[in-house]
Amino acid sequence: MNIETALKEAMTIEGAIGVALVDYTSGLTLGVLGGGPTMDMNIAAAGNTDVIRAKVRTLGMLGLQDGIEDILITLDSQYHLIRLLQNKRNGESFFLYLSLRKDRANLGLARHQLRRIEAELDV
Repeated sequence: MNIETALKEAMTIEGAIGVALVDYTSGLTLGVLGGGPTMDMNIAAAGNTDVIRAKVRTLGMLGLQDGIEDILITLDSQYHLIRLLQNKRNGESFFLYLSLRKDRANLGLARHQLRRIEAELDV
């Protein structure tokens, strides 16, 4: 699955507001879909790059060998789901960032669907 197809697939998740694929090493956004006037996905992706970097750095300082599967940020009206991906060919690090309407989303199902998209995504 290519990036465009993966983003379109993520937008079919119930309650999806927007989705982005981001290289958190460089901060480069590789693709964005959705969002809107109150949800600029490029700004959100850039901000969440800092979240990922901070968490990876903290795990390193703690000496934990565990990898991060995903990070959930719960707002009053939204879920922000960040799923880390590893490109096994060249070691680059990416994440899928999905914003969901809390009143329409099934969080467990959304996590399952992002795992499936990750498994099929070729970056």
